[in-house]
Amino acid sequence: MSPALLEVEDLRVRYGAVEAVHGVSFAVHAGEATALIGANGAGKSSTLAAISGLVPASGRVRFDGRDIAGAPPHAIVRAGVVQVPEGREILAQMTVEENLLMGLRERDRSELEAAYERFPILRERHTLPAGTLSGGEQQMLAIARALLAKPRLLLLDEPSLGLAPLIVKRVFDTLADLKRQGVTMLLVEQNALRALGLADRAFVMELGRIVMRGTGQELLRDDGVARRYLGA
Repeated sequence: MSPALLEVEDLRVRYGAVEAVHGVSFAVHAGEATALIGANGAGKSSTLAAISGLVPASGRVRFDGRDIAGAPPHAIVRAGVVQVPEGREILAQMTVEENLLMGLRERDRSELEAAYERFPILRERHTLPAGTLSGGEQQMLAIARALLAKPRLLLLDEPSLGLAPLIVKRVFDTLADLKRQGVTMLLVEQNALRALGLADRAFVMELGRIVMRGTGQELLRDDGVARRYLGA
């Protein structure tokens, strides 16, 4: 078993009087894809936001042995935890290449070449305003921009959101390629079938709690998961 790169213990997230995440604990192992699945409102995205430092939270979050709970988002990114946000959040009026350069920070622009080799469509579109791309192309841009920040852990929040089925397949094919290349990922996704098919390990969240855990294949075969999340 690969070592735990991220360890989350008793994580709690509150929005005013409402506790959205209730004492969640799990680990993400180096070189693996881990999925959080569950219905809308289960607390999955709040869990990612807490790990990224985007919302206040209590509990322990350790990354590569270092406590990052309570650290500001920019420090968490510098530590190697980079999130692809729900809705992609590309800069629509800027060109594709300008969006990619946002991920480079102070690194050599030649690293763009690796991004273009991985996502050839972005090379073809590099001078166009990012807002003119299709939804699937915008998702590829958001992933490419995150990878340029050299993440040791890539967080993905609903990467299939709003995409047509054929484009969803393309996005998950891309994630499978990244996994084969050794990229460690934590994925929040309502498309449970795709997420579990990709994941080495997976956790089912309901009402802010983890209620099931196992390998992706174990949960794919579970009758309860099939009834609730796979349409079986």
